[in-house]
Amino acid sequence: MENKFDIVIVGGGPAGLAAAATLASAKGHLPFMENKKILVIDNGRSDLNRALLRNFPAVDIGAKGPEVLKQMRQRVESFDNVQLLDDKVVSITGEDGNFTVKTESGKEFKAEKIILATGFHKFDIEGLPVEVVPHAKAPRPGKIMIKTDEKGRAMSGVYVAGLAAGAQTMAAIAMGSGTEAALNLLSDLAGKTVIIHDVLPKEG
Repeated sequence: MENKFDIVIVGGGPAGLAAAATLASAKGHLPFMENKKILVIDNGRSDLNRALLRNFPAVDIGAKGPEVLKQMRQRVESFDNVQLLDDKVVSITGEDGNFTVKTESGKEFKAEKIILATGFHKFDIEGLPVEVVPHAKAPRPGKIMIKTDEKGRAMSGVYVAGLAAGAQTMAAIAMGSGTEAALNLLSDLAGKTVIIHDVLPKEG
């Protein structure tokens, strides 16, 4: 595996995978994304693994969370500019444009931008001077979120998605938050607000 990526996403649950899909699909829409490489690092502990989805509008009623997560991973892996790695991030150091990401297995990666989609149970990644606060919308006490600015940035070059960004603990909300984090990142790169839309070809 390569060790240099343009964007590293920490967390491969609904938020992280939605962010990855949005960023990957920007290829072909935004010229500056043509050669960008994206890495998703996931520790396999997404809460979606325990979910039974009865009120999520994008899947069959009663779909099992692990199966939906597998489908989402397959969707992301179908893009040629994304790689997935099963590992745990233990530290992130550096600054916007030059981050170093280290994993539990001893791997080390360079990244220009970071998206944190690490959930609301805890944040134990060393090296980042981010502010961790009590989660404002958690249904149970003791959950955390990372404080961000109005564009979802915990610091320059570091974006936060999903439950870690304060989203409520619903798969649909987490996915939307991941998409928004990716669009915030893309908009900062573009210097203007951007949305990634694909449309059906006109008939006739």
